[in-house]
Amino acid sequence: MPPALTTRALVKRFGRTTALAGVDLEIEPGELVGLLGPNGAGKSTLTKIACGIVRASGGEARVCGARSGSRRARAAIGYLAELFRFPDWLSAEEVLVLHQRLASSRGGAGERLDLLGLVGLADARRVRVSAMSKGMQQRLGVAQALVGEPRLLLLDEPTSALDPAGRRTVRELLERLREREIAVLLNSHLLSEVELVCDRVAILARGKLVASGAMDELTQARGLEVETGAGVRLIKEVGREQVPQVVRELVAAGEEVYSVRLIRSTLEETFLELTGGDRA
Repeated sequence: MPPALTTRALVKRFGRTTALAGVDLEIEPGELVGLLGPNGAGKSTLTKIACGIVRASGGEARVCGARSGSRRARAAIGYLAELFRFPDWLSAEEVLVLHQRLASSRGGAGERLDLLGLVGLADARRVRVSAMSKGMQQRLGVAQALVGEPRLLLLDEPTSALDPAGRRTVRELLERLREREIAVLLNSHLLSEVELVCDRVAILARGKLVASGAMDELTQARGLEVETGAGVRLIKEVGREQVPQVVRELVAAGEEVYSVRLIRSTLEETFLELTGGDRA
């Protein structure tokens, strides 16, 4: 099975402005990847090229092996914009009927029931959009993005307007998509949410990919926090491998050890370091 999304030396220029300056990125089937970067870093441009809305100035982008923008590539993509809105007078099921027609999906009632069940709206299929909470509308938005069985889901800030309970619901939903081997590219400014749900993170800055990897690859060990009878102390420059030795030495010295915790840098610290705190 080809990667859900591949970009090679991807370049996009708008006049004298370079939005993307040679980006190489690959997302495997079922992988959840967080796309991070300050405003103007090129995140939206990359997403629009993947969707086929914008043409690249150089390099290439492929969706499930097909050139982005081609009919086959479009059929493999589901998209949820940050600022979306459904007609208030439609019910949840009617929204999906509309998007099935737009996507030329032949899934029918079976697909609609499956998607509403997947996002936890099976009992709300006749509820109108005007009567839905923000969290329900967000879940319905994910359901419409899944019409037609896409292999790649592009989500733009899917939890930004939700309360903690709503964010947890969306996180659980994204984990269920992983089980279906649906790849997700999650564009978000909520770094704590990305840390909780994503397998890997890609960070853009000034149109370039400055880092890509799993959380433990992008964060660094900062030391060991040890709680003993004498209080809490931080032992710097200690990694996971040295923990047993540190504990043995403390016990041998007569210390009572109650808890041990490895301290790592946060994703936010890594992000700010790699982007130089750029807010442009």
